[in-house]
Amino acid sequence: MRTRSLKRHCKHFLSSRFDEHILNPRTGNSQWTTGVMWVLLMRSQPYRLCSIRKMLPTPKYRPFLACFTYTTDGQSNKENKRTVEKLCKFSVDIRKIRRLKGWVLLEDDTYTEEIVNILQELGADDTAIASILERCPEAIVCSPATVNTQKELWQLLCKNEELVKLIERFPESFFTVKDQENRKLNVQFFQELGLKNVIISRFLTTAPNIFQNPVEKNKQMIRILQGSYLNLGGSEVNMKVWLLKLLSQNPFILLNSSASIKETLECLQEQGFTNSEILQLLSKLKGFLFQLCPRSLQNSISFSKNAFKCTDHDLKQLVLKCPALLYYSVPVLEERIQGLLKEGISIPQIREIPMVLELTPQIVQYRIRKLNSLGYRIKDGHLANLSGTKKEFEANFGKIQAKKGRPLFNPVAPLNVEE
Repeated sequence: MRTRSLKRHCKHFLSSRFDEHILNPRTGNSQWTTGVMWVLLMRSQPYRLCSIRKMLPTPKYRPFLACFTYTTDGQSNKENKRTVEKLCKFSVDIRKIRRLKGWVLLEDDTYTEEIVNILQELGADDTAIASILERCPEAIVCSPATVNTQKELWQLLCKNEELVKLIERFPESFFTVKDQENRKLNVQFFQELGLKNVIISRFLTTAPNIFQNPVEKNKQMIRILQGSYLNLGGSEVNMKVWLLKLLSQNPFILLNSSASIKETLECLQEQGFTNSEILQLLSKLKGFLFQLCPRSLQNSISFSKNAFKCTDHDLKQLVLKCPALLYYSVPVLEERIQGLLKEGISIPQIREIPMVLELTPQIVQYRIRKLNSLGYRIKDGHLANLSGTKKEFEANFGKIQAKKGRPLFNPVAPLNVEE
């Protein structure tokens, strides 16, 4: 009787809204704990446990963590098993593909063997092929015909051995097979300009966006740059050399608009820079000057003038020495000046060697500590030993180190002593 009464009580207890009231933690700790205890009690009754499962409604929402699956049975079932098997055959790490670009494994049409054959024909070994497919698995959804067309275009610029190295370093650039005809026309245009093949191949890997421009737009930008150079007083004899150097240093200049170039040049002329000075700035800044808006230029010039407390003429000389004063934003310049002042370096020292502002505060601290280890006090010395590239600094540091370790006299040199 006691058992039957208990079962009837449980059945009534687990009736409607059971999961919404008893097993909901928001109803209170005591009621929630009571509900859990009743479920544990009912586990000893297999039939009743089954009935409880039937009574519990389907959850309205999926569990939160279920949205962040790494690899589930459902996902594995949807994968193209044929693709997975072929990738495994070539020692490709499937886990990396699932983690980065799992959608590739769900595609019905893939060309794994064909893409591998193309890479093998170029001379790529098994290790290189596996690395390429792991980093750029979408290569296997490219049709072999388009990849062959891409290969033929790149072979116009470099040999197979160099091409394999480029594909291994920049697989996504090689397997971007859109607008192939436009890409080919741009390559031919750059060759006609006089750019070397090694430079054009570097453009394909590091600046692929310029090949998405219609070839006519790139031609128009070249004409604008040539006209700007001549208007600033440049000679036609030197124009080709200047243009090719500018493009090789910064191909992204082709992504600018003609209006932005005109506005930048007018802003510099309003600040009092002569045409020859503007040409000098363009060469030193490698064309990045055109990527700055006039307001940013004006803000940087105004800040530098106030920070160094100098006249317009003195400021121009500072900018010509260190064009980065135009390129860096006001917060960056302020941070670097403050960092130098904290190290005991004065404003007059910075004005004398403004190139030190090209260094980040972290690099400045590292170099000062290194010089201090030799007993060299930078705030009492010349900032030329602090500035420069890493190679230049190491050369200067080596000279200071050698000078410090040099003996005052040569102990093995013969002494002139009168007998």
